[in-house]
Amino acid sequence: MSKISLSTPIRKLAGVGERYTKLLAKLGIKNVRDLLFYFPRRYDDFSVILPIARAVENQSITIKGQVWEIKNQRSPVKRKFLTLAKIVDESGVIEIIWYNQPFLTKNIQVNDKVILGGKVIKQRGKFILQNPHYEIIKNEENETTHLGRIVPVYSETEGLTSRWLRFKIKSLLFLTQKIKDYLPSEIIKSQGLMDLPQAIRQIHFPENQEYLKKAKKRLAFDELFLIQLSCLKQKLAWQRNKSAQIKLDLKLIKDYVSSLPFSLTKDQKKAAWEILKDLAKDVPMNRLLEGDVGSGKTVVATMAILATANAGYQVAYMAPTEILAQQHYHSISRLLKPFKAKIALLLGSASAKKKQTILKEIKEKKLDLVIGTHALIQENVWFPQLALVIIDEQHRFGVEQRVLLRKKTKKDFFPHLLTMSATPIPRTLALALYGDLDLSLIAEMPPGRQKVITRIIRPTERQKAYDFIREEIKKKHRVFVICPLIEESDVLGVKSVKEEYQKLSQEIFPDFKIGFLHGRMKSKEKEKIMKEFKEGQIDILVSTSVVEVGIDVPEATVMMIEGAERFGLAQLHQFRGRVGRGPYQSYCFLFTENPSRNTFARLYALLHCQNGFELAEKDLAIRGPGEIYGLRQHGLPDLKMASLTDLSLIKETRQVAEKLLERDPELKNYPLLIRAINQFKTTRHLE
Repeated sequence: MSKISLSTPIRKLAGVGERYTKLLAKLGIKNVRDLLFYFPRRYDDFSVILPIARAVENQSITIKGQVWEIKNQRSPVKRKFLTLAKIVDESGVIEIIWYNQPFLTKNIQVNDKVILGGKVIKQRGKFILQNPHYEIIKNEENETTHLGRIVPVYSETEGLTSRWLRFKIKSLLFLTQKIKDYLPSEIIKSQGLMDLPQAIRQIHFPENQEYLKKAKKRLAFDELFLIQLSCLKQKLAWQRNKSAQIKLDLKLIKDYVSSLPFSLTKDQKKAAWEILKDLAKDVPMNRLLEGDVGSGKTVVATMAILATANAGYQVAYMAPTEILAQQHYHSISRLLKPFKAKIALLLGSASAKKKQTILKEIKEKKLDLVIGTHALIQENVWFPQLALVIIDEQHRFGVEQRVLLRKKTKKDFFPHLLTMSATPIPRTLALALYGDLDLSLIAEMPPGRQKVITRIIRPTERQKAYDFIREEIKKKHRVFVICPLIEESDVLGVKSVKEEYQKLSQEIFPDFKIGFLHGRMKSKEKEKIMKEFKEGQIDILVSTSVVEVGIDVPEATVMMIEGAERFGLAQLHQFRGRVGRGPYQSYCFLFTENPSRNTFARLYALLHCQNGFELAEKDLAIRGPGEIYGLRQHGLPDLKMASLTDLSLIKETRQVAEKLLERDPELKNYPLLIRAINQFKTTRHLE
């Protein structure tokens, strides 16, 4: 075949063919470059070769010797194929056994020199190497691929083994010299990094643990550095736009604060001041307001709404669900009532006539604030004076939706952007994921808020918990019951909403009013159920995680979570935040049918910690970011080498990126780096 290059399609490589082309495509491998950048997920260290005489029972060992004999035979009982061999070296002899691999007698011949690695067992007083990996040594001078070294193990797909990948990748390593290092030489030098071609070679076939460590550091540095550069470049580009300058009216803000039936916390005051200062600039704000459940983010956001409306501009407030949009509409209307603000609620489920009326009022500048769901980004929505966009639960919206909302006003007029999240994100993760946003944190809770008493309920204590719930309902309090599933599942063996609803309403609490709620229900149905629960027509609401965010019922005092081990700490904390929102002592009961040590260790963290940020740190360490923040579609980088828990490397890469952009904001002197950023954004689905 013609000369191989990094761009050579995988199907053109010798020994690949149509079958392997399809299997490799499943792993995202389409050309030689993709294959070289397909990194191992772990390593087996077979680098220490021991004499056969050093074999110890129940330990893994790597040996090197000569095949004395090899044969197939059937096992006496189940008639399975056994391949038996004897290997000798200068120190002794050891027997080998492989199960159901009769083809090995064709691959391995008597007198072949081999390396084997596997676990030693003892049978009938003899040491036996069971089902070992093997490699035939054709030339003593040649480097081994599968044994006698630190061996890479790759993520596989059915029909494609790590052994096959090792063989193919090793044959292409000479092409690493064609890989151009996009990292500026001064950064490689100042950070003490390995060059990229060497890092690729060492990540696949490391010479030793030290080289492997250096290769991992280089590739992890690259991933985080490219994220940081991408975010910071976006931030610089954003700051080149012009927006409305909303001058700070101190008297108005003081009047607003005085009208509140409570005092603001220090964190609320600080966050509000940061936002109001941003609004006064002619550069559009791009700020993330993060606050724990019930920390009072809405009160702070409403201050920004009032300042914007008072200056003669419009505000769009987008929430992920109709329930949440309605709740914000009622609470913000209450907060702004003394200031005569004109507010509308725009929902997808509204009648065509109502929508048309609201759209007309937006265009005619008759509305100061429009709260809604995705309905806000429909084609026919147009704000002539949109100066502030607020997006609630920002991790639930794709970047395209945010861009669409920004475009709902004049072309040369960029609205300020405030995104909010009630899911506490550890600073580490916020720095990596939202590097283009300024961050405001509300970590403290409003004074007077009682701590929710949290308990793990064992199966034997279930009846006791039911008795307690009965007493709470008699006091006119209300109860949430959360289940992991909507329908019953034989496979998962966990509680479902429909199954639990039947059980509670027919067997446990037949004398109480019980309702259920889940994501597949129509908006009107959800709205009706929530209204009945708020008004006390429903005593117990059985629901999926649809109630995780934004449901506010002051009379709800018990949160009962079935299958608690199936939720992350951050999500359990969100559920717990749905109770304790009124003056009554509230409780969170964690039911688990899985009494494993790991389950209890994780759930105990919730018992002793009321701080969402601290819990998110623990959840991040235990489960990893993809699990916590709702799968990959929310823009979480799919990193191969870096860890989003590595705070020191995140800080290091950010500082290096900032220094580089200070010198060269457009990266004009680094065309390879610009190409790498674009490639990285495409392959990792980065926002």
